[in-house]
Amino acid sequence: MEIPPPRAPGPIRARRPSALDRFHAAFPWDHNAHYHPWILRQLPARVPRALDLGSGSGDLARLPAGRAGAVHAVDRDPAITERARELTPPELPVVFTVADAAAGFPTGPYDVVTCVAALHHLPLTATLVRCRRALAPGGTLVVVGLYRPRTAVEHLLGAAAVPANAAMALIRNGGRPARRPAAMTAPTRPADTPFAEIAREAGRVLPGARLRRRLFWRYTLVWRRPPPGDGPAPERMDARPTRGR
Repeated sequence: MEIPPPRAPGPIRARRPSALDRFHAAFPWDHNAHYHPWILRQLPARVPRALDLGSGSGDLARLPAGRAGAVHAVDRDPAITERARELTPPELPVVFTVADAAAGFPTGPYDVVTCVAALHHLPLTATLVRCRRALAPGGTLVVVGLYRPRTAVEHLLGAAAVPANAAMALIRNGGRPARRPAAMTAPTRPADTPFAEIAREAGRVLPGARLRRRLFWRYTLVWRRPPPGDGPAPERMDARPTRGR
């Protein structure tokens, strides 16, 4: 499959902070870390080689290190990558590299590829194709991503996340204002791709991919590359987006 030319990301639009933004600034908690236990449950017991795209402060890259032979973590921001190195014990088999995943991946193959809150920073189709090519047969791709809500269901899911977000923020911070964790200091941008488009491209590039909308303005994607003997994956298959909880 040919990789189409990347679509240029839209400009980062400045806006006035909302009440939710101000609350979250006073009581920060990491929405992505909320899904780390779920991510670990998708991974095999032993991971010879793993790749984490958009690794940020390295929180996720350090988690599977106990079951991995080597973890290669990539982020294009030098400052957050240096912070990740500082936070990582030297005995862990994790290597952090400053690189732009949009320009290509480190040499694989990998048994696991993870990508958390980073896919919307990258060309969608080209990145999914590279993820597929980077996986070893039988390997697993796990994505926790952001999408732009468009449908009534998505807006309702977002509305339901507001009180849950406030409750989690108060619980995680013991009801007291706190400083942002290192994971929340990396540069960010809003998502501009609707979930339906993400699901359509995932279905075309990753036949059989499982996608779900989730709380806290996230979605998840899991795909396993067919192991040897299962034959080549078809070039096209619909991914069925389902509503998550």
